Amino acid sequence: MTTFSNQQEGQLYMDPSETLSDVSQSETTNIQNSRTIVVTSGKGGVGKTTATANLGMSIARLGYRVALIDADIGLRNLDLLLGLENRILYTAMDILDGQCRLDQALIRDKRWKNLSLLSISKNRQRYNVTRKNMENLVKSIASLGYQFVLVDCPAGIDVGFINAISPAQEALIVTTPEITAIRDADRVAGLLEANGIYNVKLLVNRVRPDMIQRNDMMSVRDVQEMLGIPLLGAIPEDNHVIISTNRGEPLVLKKKLTLSGIAFENAARRLIGKQDYFIDLTTPYKGVFQKVQQIFFG
Repeated sequence: MTTFSNQQEGQLYMDPSETLSDVSQSETTNIQNSRTIVVTSGKGGVGKTTATANLGMSIARLGYRVALIDADIGLRNLDLLLGLENRILYTAMDILDGQCRLDQALIRDKRWKNLSLLSISKNRQRYNVTRKNMENLVKSIASLGYQFVLVDCPAGIDVGFINAISPAQEALIVTTPEITAIRDADRVAGLLEANGIYNVKLLVNRVRPDMIQRNDMMSVRDVQEMLGIPLLGAIPEDNHVIISTNRGEPLVLKKKLTLSGIAFENAARRLIGKQDYFIDLTTPYKGVFQKVQQIFFG
């Protein structure tokens, strides 16, 4: 395929100036069957990276081939959440510079081999890839047979954001029930639409049902109505997030899932079309086929 040029025969290196016009029929089929989803928010610190790691792991556990791209230039963290920080030798920058092959930069997860991670750059590297480079990277990953490509978008709405969303057909906006995060999410929703991404879903993170009941926090329904975006899922506040982050193990891998782990798995199944209902987060094992209780949505 022409996305790569061979400096040595049999060695695949990225050539950012080339296109995918010469791909084989099987590679074209793979690209067409692949879904590229950007996970964004606008505001930092709302849980984009945590959501990307847990949703990607959940989808991989359902049998799909999943590639996660950490598109945060110079401040990567997705490798820490997956426990892969010591395995990253090459990044997308090295591919573009002709220093390695794509398969060398794609790091397989230690527990699920159908889940891979690609970091755009090493820490403290500040130069950006171009939109064309991002599009070629994603197409090349899809041509390898990955069915889902999840892009962890950097915070803000500068050039890094524009580059990260350029190869995506779908978007997942992560927000918390705070007015500042909601305003930034609304701004991002408008930018996504302006860039031709209309298939957008909402993930509300760090929800506190007790605070909602006391009218100290907006309900999930309030957030959804303010943004006008279809709801993918709601993730309750959970102290186990800190523990799982420090251990490099996503919540969904715990033998006994917490409420947040169950909510992430539920959101992942909805994302791939495996279910169309919300679980009851207050009694998840008794009411799997029930909707979230009225207190959760206000």
